[in-house]
Amino acid sequence: MGGVNPAGRASGHQAFRRTVLDALPNDVQAQTLLGLAAMMRLASAQADDAWHDADGHPLDAAAIIEQTRQWVLDHTLVRRNEDPRFNAEGLPANRRASLDLEAPMTFRVRRRQLPDSLPPSWQVVEVDRRHLDVTVPAGEMDVMLPENRPAQVRAAGQLPSGFEPGQLYRSVHHPRGLSMAIFAASDCLGDSGLAWQSLHDRLDPDQVAVYAGNSIGQLDDNGWGGLLKSFATGKRATSKQMPLGYGQMPADFLNAYVLGSVGSTGAALGACASFLYNLRLGVDDIRAGRRRVVMVGTADAPITPEIIEGFRTMGALADDESLKALDALELLGDRDYQRACRPFARNCGFTMGESSQFVMLMDDALALEVGAEVLGSVPDVFVNADGWKRSISAPGIGNYITLGKAASLVRDMLGETALRERTFLHAHGTSTPKNRETESHVFDTVAQAHGIEDWPVVAVKAYVGHAQGSAAGDQLASALGSFAHGLLPGIPTLDPTQPAPDDLHAERLRLFQEPLRFSADASFINAKGFGGNNATGVVLSPDVTERLMAARHGESAMHEWRSRREATRQAAADYRHEADHGRFQPRYRFGEGVLEGPELEVAADSIRIPGYAQPVSLAAHNPFGRLNDGET
Repeated sequence: MGGVNPAGRASGHQAFRRTVLDALPNDVQAQTLLGLAAMMRLASAQADDAWHDADGHPLDAAAIIEQTRQWVLDHTLVRRNEDPRFNAEGLPANRRASLDLEAPMTFRVRRRQLPDSLPPSWQVVEVDRRHLDVTVPAGEMDVMLPENRPAQVRAAGQLPSGFEPGQLYRSVHHPRGLSMAIFAASDCLGDSGLAWQSLHDRLDPDQVAVYAGNSIGQLDDNGWGGLLKSFATGKRATSKQMPLGYGQMPADFLNAYVLGSVGSTGAALGACASFLYNLRLGVDDIRAGRRRVVMVGTADAPITPEIIEGFRTMGALADDESLKALDALELLGDRDYQRACRPFARNCGFTMGESSQFVMLMDDALALEVGAEVLGSVPDVFVNADGWKRSISAPGIGNYITLGKAASLVRDMLGETALRERTFLHAHGTSTPKNRETESHVFDTVAQAHGIEDWPVVAVKAYVGHAQGSAAGDQLASALGSFAHGLLPGIPTLDPTQPAPDDLHAERLRLFQEPLRFSADASFINAKGFGGNNATGVVLSPDVTERLMAARHGESAMHEWRSRREATRQAAADYRHEADHGRFQPRYRFGEGVLEGPELEVAADSIRIPGYAQPVSLAAHNPFGRLNDGET
């Protein structure tokens, strides 16, 4: 797996470790803080791993940690939005106005700045080749007056301060989400410990797939955001804004610039459930035998003034006034913004986040063959709609079905005791009052149906905010971290001094504030998206996965796999060592190996592609029957 969110990198469970930092051994805490400091450009390491502070002064690792610790803690996770537009600078906007001119008004303007079409009553006089004098008659004139509006929502789950993925490779006007996707996919490849070219050369190129996207496209200025604003702001649209804004573009970028894949591709968009929708595509492909390796992911960068305003007007976000009212405060400080996202507690709305997460799926036989590290396994992802609805954005009944199916699958695979005692829930947990009520009722109802008495609930949005389509990717990455470290992140914004809200259904749930020691066999990744896009994925622990693999393939095959895995682990450790020292080299292959068709060797049963070790098989699976030649 690989990725980046407000807690840090996904590889090596760095982001997970940030969410359980105080529960970790001292040496692991130090590694986490040092890696984040390097990521945030607070420190750098030379080729010999000698550390220097941001001013270039040599310091040992312990001094770097002591110097940067508080800054790292304050400038990761949910916090006050660090974009100047959301603070003193203000959000750029325009206000309509009607001017009542008591006398004609004359102004001078550059020739190229004057609109081609003017009101017939305006008089234009040429001053020189570049300038014109324009006279507007007395009377009313409609205008747009520029202004900077104070932001009404200032809490956000931004990437660690100082980390800019677009600066790590030759990005040219790439929207932020796509730069994050390049980094996240590269992080995934590095974390795998496998050489992509070597892995790809083993396979028919059509046995590789990429399913990746996001929930609302790229809406910053380098994508559709800038395109849609171009006329209103007087700026020119660029040739890149239209194509780079599409929601499936993270998959397209991986195929074209990271993997060079010619296999299946696409993106399933399902609002906040988008990551799980894409995960289901990959799982289904592998289970059906159509693919052997699938890269699955999402990349969402929705912290823009326009998107924030859209969700605020819906009443979905924790705006400043609501936070002040919730805690009876006159002013909000940094600590208040860090507590803005409060799943399953007294809350007032969600906090926008940004994230890109990718996982590499592989069939179990290939995993054994190449010595892949097994972080866990996904037996299935369940998706159901809500049926009839009043409000398209309100929760409905589909989540009862998805979680019910997921729980039944785990019971059938692992037994009732494992389901009741060794599973935990990764809640969608948005921090809206409606989610608090409805999702807790889903959990409590399914727990009752299966005789579960004390089901642990994790809600990582309390740490990283709501990254829209990437939300379940954050949850999955966190679940894999829990398997590795035996810890469940608590919900730090729960307030034990306050009574539980009356609409919280938690009789059979375990909600906790501090990290919890827990040995899990499986986790349920839950998503409740706008429009009725409900999904629940099942992820099994590495231990359970290995036991299932041993039952299928035998101990001899497992022994050989463990032997091959040693080299994989060393390669992954080498990558993480470089990443922990801030030495990132995202995989970005622009313009390499470009083919257009005439170079191919096309036969009836296969196509050979220059640069690809194996041919693409054209053998068709035909379940429909055959007609004899000449039959009508």
